[in-house]
Amino acid sequence: MRAETRPILACVWILLEAANLRYPVGQRTMATMPFSATFSSPVRGFSQSKQTTASFSPLPSICFSAPSFKCCHRSSKSTFLHRGFSLQFASISAFQSKSRSFSIYAGTATEKTLHDFTVKDIEGKDAPLSKYKGKVLLIVNVASKCGLTTSNYSELSQLYEKYKNQGFEILAFPCNQFGGQEPGSNSEIKQFACTRFKAEFPIFDKVDVNGPNTAPVYQFLKSSTGGIFNDLIKWNFEKFLVDKNGKVVERYTPTTSPLQIGKDIQKLLAA
Repeated sequence: MRAETRPILACVWILLEAANLRYPVGQRTMATMPFSATFSSPVRGFSQSKQTTASFSPLPSICFSAPSFKCCHRSSKSTFLHRGFSLQFASISAFQSKSRSFSIYAGTATEKTLHDFTVKDIEGKDAPLSKYKGKVLLIVNVASKCGLTTSNYSELSQLYEKYKNQGFEILAFPCNQFGGQEPGSNSEIKQFACTRFKAEFPIFDKVDVNGPNTAPVYQFLKSSTGGIFNDLIKWNFEKFLVDKNGKVVERYTPTTSPLQIGKDIQKLLAA
């Protein structure tokens, strides 16, 4: 290493040491050093210069300059050392502001309930789900030609008959995304469910529950329970239990018997 570069490197090392940049984020040990600083107030719009000793954290929130820092090791003709240096730290206030905004946004998003959505009924008409406020809901993606069809439709009808007068509703959303097992038109789906299984609960317009065209109501249901890597609907007859306030409280696999959900329904009805 050339001798004339050593003072520069030594000074840089001292600055990094002082600014605590050598330490990992979260380490509590802080370094202190005297410096001449100019602090700018974003509130009152003035600056004040003073000699002070500052304690640096790994993420400083102010900008400062030290125009006449002298190397303690040896003198040098280096322009860098004679003129000092200017070190700017990006203020994290903007980052903090963005973080707060994101948190507020996320909080607002999670405040949504099922009652905020409007869907299409089996006739293609708008059906606001706010009409179900105060009721416990079981939401199911149904199919007419699935191996789970007979058992699920039969038990869903039994469940509905048992609790419908206590403030319980089943909302069925036909979906053709799993093995093409719901290929019929809305009228065919309605006739199949109501004629063969005597289904009295409301059946809605056929929707996508996965992929880019996922219905908004299913985006809400999945985001309320699934997380990032576990939000896909697995197959026909996956079930979501929603409380009287429109919040998702439980999610059941396609193979879960509707009758097994009875105890959970009773608890929500009693709440």
